[in-house]
Amino acid sequence: MKLTASILLAIALPLCAQWDPRIPKNAPRTPDGKVDLRAPAPRTADGKPDLSGLWEQYSEAMMPKYLINLAADLKPGEVSFQPSAAAVFRERQETNSKDHPGVHCLPSGIPEKDAVPAPFKIIQTDGLIAVLYESRMIFRQIFTDGRTFPADPQPAWQGYSIGKWDGDTMVVDTRGFRDNGWLDMAGHPGTDQLHVTERFTRKNFGSMTIDITIDDPKAYTKPWTVHEAAHLLPDGEIIEHICEENNRDPVHIVGK
Repeated sequence: MKLTASILLAIALPLCAQWDPRIPKNAPRTPDGKVDLRAPAPRTADGKPDLSGLWEQYSEAMMPKYLINLAADLKPGEVSFQPSAAAVFRERQETNSKDHPGVHCLPSGIPEKDAVPAPFKIIQTDGLIAVLYESRMIFRQIFTDGRTFPADPQPAWQGYSIGKWDGDTMVVDTRGFRDNGWLDMAGHPGTDQLHVTERFTRKNFGSMTIDITIDDPKAYTKPWTVHEAAHLLPDGEIIEHICEENNRDPVHIVGK
């Protein structure tokens, strides 16, 4: 996938500057006093896994692989475009993704937000899981109180999310997106028919898998699934990130 260095710089994320390190008192410890990231996942009073904590997308060699290309691990043909979506994707590739929303400090949508290599905090309560993203200072609400989707939703960057438990996995259905969206920097399109299913599984205290299925009949001829992962930052904290402040990049990003 061809992406200009200027676009990567335009969405560059802040270093995780923090409050003084503070490890939760109930964090499991190894005999030498360090946080035991391999300990069993914590559970809530009703026995469900507790996803709460500060997480960060796992990436090899600090490369945001799935942000650059959500389909990076898939074989040719596993992402099968509708003709109109193929044309959109081709145009975005040919112009080096110069119109990616991040270039203009616009929000990432779902599932792109899952792949941004910046911390995000999950706060799990009875009836609601809140996700606070450091990048762009975006919040997300995942309702687990049994409600249904809005009958006539206002199209949203993040969509509308409803979650339920499948054993120890939190399954999140998200719909109600804006049309002509971006699933990644490569330009895989999303439409107002996009339906994203995320499966969050906390494998142990320090790691979580995120399996993501894209079902968008307006853009793709069949659903496709990718597998991501996140790791816990036991002593970190999110900080303020203002993308719009003194953004000088857009005038230099001309693509082709």
